[in-house]
Amino acid sequence: MRKKAISLAALVYFLAIGAATGQDNNYNFTVQTLGGYTTPGVVPFWLRSNQFGSIPLDGASLSFIGAARKDYDLSDKLFDWGASFEGRANLGQESNLKLIEGYGKVRLGIFELRAGRSKDITGLCDTTLSSGSFSISGNSLGIPKIEVAVREFSTVPGLGQLFAFKGNFAHGWKGDAEVRVDGGSEDTVIVSTFLHQKTLYGRFGKPSWKIKLYGGFNHQAIWGDEDDVYSHDYTLSSLQAYYYIWLGKRYNNGDITGTRIGDHVGSIDLGLEYNFDNLRVFLYRQNFYEAGGLAHLANIQDGLNGISFEKPKDQNNQGLWNKIVFEFLYTKSQARELWLPTPMHYENYYNHYLYIEGWSYNGKAVGTPFIASRDYTRSELPSSPHDYFISNRLVAFNIACQGSVREYYYTLKASWSKNYGTYYTATLEEQSEIMNNPGAYDFFGEQDQLSTYLEIKRQLKNGLNLGLIGAFDAGELYYNSFGLFLKASYSFNLLKISKHL
Repeated sequence: MRKKAISLAALVYFLAIGAATGQDNNYNFTVQTLGGYTTPGVVPFWLRSNQFGSIPLDGASLSFIGAARKDYDLSDKLFDWGASFEGRANLGQESNLKLIEGYGKVRLGIFELRAGRSKDITGLCDTTLSSGSFSISGNSLGIPKIEVAVREFSTVPGLGQLFAFKGNFAHGWKGDAEVRVDGGSEDTVIVSTFLHQKTLYGRFGKPSWKIKLYGGFNHQAIWGDEDDVYSHDYTLSSLQAYYYIWLGKRYNNGDITGTRIGDHVGSIDLGLEYNFDNLRVFLYRQNFYEAGGLAHLANIQDGLNGISFEKPKDQNNQGLWNKIVFEFLYTKSQARELWLPTPMHYENYYNHYLYIEGWSYNGKAVGTPFIASRDYTRSELPSSPHDYFISNRLVAFNIACQGSVREYYYTLKASWSKNYGTYYTATLEEQSEIMNNPGAYDFFGEQDQLSTYLEIKRQLKNGLNLGLIGAFDAGELYYNSFGLFLKASYSFNLLKISKHL
């Protein structure tokens, strides 16, 4: 921990020196402190979800957060650089220190090279108020990676700004993972795992048009040390394995038949934007895939559906609300609906027959927080020992709003869900179609859950903000709980301060 603290301090010092000698005002710093209380042993859903791993301790706690950031220059420089750091220290019944964000980046034209841990959301959605993208929602700490990206939509030359695209290609280091060997036996081994990621999104419509269409896909995969996972019939080198990962190609040799190397997660997304004179409306749909059912439209019922209403930036301080988001999430089908049979295995979202903790990082879901792991759910709920995420069949509604009343700014979130466990704990009729031993792990039933969140803050003079944060859970999936925190933050720019000295 001492070495980590020294390295973080060095990064902040480097940014401070740059701010003191730089020619622009893109060096920004923020310090925050939070003090409060949650129900002992429980942190409410919206205090721990989609926070990029920046989570308070349960019970009484005090937190200190420091952030330093150098953004790109707003002018059209061909070459520029940037960096970001955010760290959090929690004090309470225990203590911890987390690197929430730490990366460096350089830009050449529209292309960016970035390395480190960053706050990422992958998929078409409203990035500030969404309940969470299926692939990467910001629910966990960022997986350290190096990537090449076109970060913002860039028009295709020669087509009159009619088409634009963005995307990335990344390699990450996920760390050690416990994996079942030989196709899912009870024996396990610890392996080093990596992240493969690529995305490509397009936009149709000129920047001046009122209507624009969006579409694209994202693909993530966990992989690594497959020769330790399979004791025989595995002959791929690391380079060959990466080729299979990149394409999502199935491997067949001997007893290994029809197997995709690694754990794959992704979505195919569609969106529509319409700009009224005083309102931006954005509709989006994420279609999920893991095991291949989407290729047969077998799980087409599942998806994240959302609509966002947002006022123009110059009107954000006028009226009761600035942005409202409504979302509907459905994941019950999982490619096992009898109306459309498929040769593929059903989509047991986020769980994997080899990777014991599935699509998680440091114990938390990388994607939507509504898919619940056993770490947070009520202990009496039935579950299969093979599932790390014990409830991935659900129906959820989410509403979120930001606005202001006089000089007080607020963020409100409210979600309600019906949760049905997994197919291992589904109804006997549902299990009998796909399970060898239906009823072996009891039945999950239908568990209702309500979770709410409210943050109120007021901006004072010279970058000082004071706020109050509250959250509440009531239902049958999570333990009933509440949390209440006082928050103070101060943001400043060293170059601006130096000009006044």
